[in-house]
Amino acid sequence: MDFEMPDSIRAMAEGMKEKDRKKFIEAYGRARITPGEAVGTVAAQSIGEPGTQMTLRTFHYAGVVELSVPLGLPRIIEIIDAKRTPKNAITTVYLDDKHNKTKKAADAIAKGMREVMLKNVADIRVDLQRNKVRITTEDEDAIEFIEKMENVTKRGNDFTITAETPAEVQKVKNKLIRKKLRGVKDIKRAFIRKLGDEYVIYAEGSNLGGIIEMDGVDASRITTNDIYQIGETFGIEAARNAIINETVAVLKDQDLNVDIRHIMLVADRMTVSGKIQAVGRQGISGSKGSVLARAAFEETEKHILNAALHNEIDPLSGVAENIIIGQPIPVGTGTVDLGVNQSMIGGSLGEKKAKKKR
Repeated sequence: MDFEMPDSIRAMAEGMKEKDRKKFIEAYGRARITPGEAVGTVAAQSIGEPGTQMTLRTFHYAGVVELSVPLGLPRIIEIIDAKRTPKNAITTVYLDDKHNKTKKAADAIAKGMREVMLKNVADIRVDLQRNKVRITTEDEDAIEFIEKMENVTKRGNDFTITAETPAEVQKVKNKLIRKKLRGVKDIKRAFIRKLGDEYVIYAEGSNLGGIIEMDGVDASRITTNDIYQIGETFGIEAARNAIINETVAVLKDQDLNVDIRHIMLVADRMTVSGKIQAVGRQGISGSKGSVLARAAFEETEKHILNAALHNEIDPLSGVAENIIIGQPIPVGTGTVDLGVNQSMIGGSLGEKKAKKKR
């Protein structure tokens, strides 16, 4: 063994048999990278090349019309661009032992999860000439809400709300349309599927905070493909793991084999600041410390003009900016700076020149 090992790795090796320990150490040695290796470039290449083989696939949930999750290249773009709202957000809700054994118990939770707006269960009509809003509904929650409003008259399941001006009529209409009667906000639909020996709920939409508060939900196993929701609810480390897991799942679905360490590097860079950053001009590339690197990516004039206005200095510490000005890049042997110790070469250069003149 001609390399040093961290104490934690060494401790793992010491508990093994001689043959296994030798294999372990050899594998660890192969796993190490050379100092100065351009790991970012290798990661981009390793993910990007298989990405050209991806198809525009969509996964459809069995037995559910129009409920699908984008896979392939569109999903990879969603993840890398850190889209705040995915095209089709799906939340997988696991239930506790009391509710995951029977379909009836799971269905009761699924029904309570679906967001029901008043406009979905009532017919709302506006009469601007008479300054009236007419509502017809049989929903008990809707009836209870409407009866508490001002200037309401009731005839069976028909209600009339009288206002003084057309502007007030519009306010009443907006209030009725925006009213949520029950369920969890942003959860459009929820359906049940059996996985193994338990029932699981798949919800269209994402609201982890609202779902976790429901009785019967196993909060330790709930997950969603909305990475921002995971970050806001469980923290940045959970968001990092979600980026890795979602990317691996997409690549695996396409039968593409990419070393997980490349994906982990991208996830680390996207979350290192404590917030989720996109790999683009609105995120990582647009927030680099180098003016030239930012200008080389997109919006060249904007970055150069702002740098000039703020008297910004480029430290020339990255790859792109050094390529632009023709200097060696800080990769591989370029990461090493040469220093001269004058005392080791017999005095200063000035003293040597003086001796030559004599």
